[in-house]
Amino acid sequence: MSRVETDHRVLSGMRPTGRLHLGHYHGVLKNWTRLQHEYDCFFFVADWHALTTHYEDPRVIKDATFNMVVDWLAAGVSPSSATLFVQSRVPEHAELHLLLSMITPLGWLERVPTYKDQQEKLKEKDLATYGFLGYPLLQSADILMYRAGHVPVGADQVAHIEITREVARRFNHLYGREPDFEALAEAAISKMGKKPGKLYRNLRKAYLETGDTEAVETAKALLKEQQNISLADRERLFGYLEGTGKVILPEPQALLTEEAKMPGIDGQKMSKSYNNFIELREDPDSVSMKIRKMPTDTNRVRLTDVGDPNKCPVFELHKVYSDDDRLKWVVDGCTSAGIGCLDCKKPVIDAIIAEQAPFIERGAQYESDPDLVKGVIAEGCERAQEAARATLEEVREAMGISWRS
Repeated sequence: MSRVETDHRVLSGMRPTGRLHLGHYHGVLKNWTRLQHEYDCFFFVADWHALTTHYEDPRVIKDATFNMVVDWLAAGVSPSSATLFVQSRVPEHAELHLLLSMITPLGWLERVPTYKDQQEKLKEKDLATYGFLGYPLLQSADILMYRAGHVPVGADQVAHIEITREVARRFNHLYGREPDFEALAEAAISKMGKKPGKLYRNLRKAYLETGDTEAVETAKALLKEQQNISLADRERLFGYLEGTGKVILPEPQALLTEEAKMPGIDGQKMSKSYNNFIELREDPDSVSMKIRKMPTDTNRVRLTDVGDPNKCPVFELHKVYSDDDRLKWVVDGCTSAGIGCLDCKKPVIDAIIAEQAPFIERGAQYESDPDLVKGVIAEGCERAQEAARATLEEVREAMGISWRS
């Protein structure tokens, strides 16, 4: 795969948790529906990852996977615009994880912040397993398998991308130094032409001698424009530029996403654990009832009492669903007792029901035809496996275990 294709590819996954809620939509799916039209997107169900913490009761994973994929489709993730697949149905992930585990220092896994953090949060579970220790490396395998240039994550997940970059860097250093690498790289420079070749050499020298990062980015852009060299030569020159070997597994970049600000009906972050959620496709009457029962500013006992919107969980929902004029209406009305709490809640109810209407309509179509959903998954798995096999064959060859005749 060329670096141009790598820069245009995005990979993201979710553990199968069953039917999703509005927190998932505003935190992940809304972003996916945008990215699918800007990048070559691979979105997957991370069912093996679910086993790292729920290995004792895996029976729910199959149904949870189906329900979650239905919600993806209902939210507008399109199988014609993105590749949707299930991790365990692309067994190449397991082999790449195994091969990468041969070169990954134990200390790299132990220092991932979420390793100890999850052990503290999930004390009721036995997480003293190799699977749990190795799950960051499995994540790395997921990303590197598709040579994804970008991985959408929140700030708390950047450490997982960094370990993936370190693994890729180590792999390329160990296995990208093919026989006569420098001679092959120099021959590739000659194919670029006199002026581009000279410019590449000067930029490479500036980077290697002075660490000029601007020079290396300029050189990468130069390589992307070259039509006279093969993909293999381009990857050699990417590695030669930075003083390493051929780039077999490109280093991904974190595509930082804004932290989800979707509050639950009690004011805390929306979560199934807190039982404060509104499902992605919830019955409108149920939505209305949940919002109507939401607590408000405790100082507003009577309609004539003034309130403070910043002490009211409903105002947090207004921040998600209301424009500036509506927010001003809420603030003015609440602080002057000009509107009642039910008046304040009604625009939120209307906005959520309106947002969910297309989700409910699309979801009903998929739920009424399970074979259609299974077909989407099967087709996505085939496309994913085709890409995975190509990467894995290069990895095997680089490690000296390819047995192609």
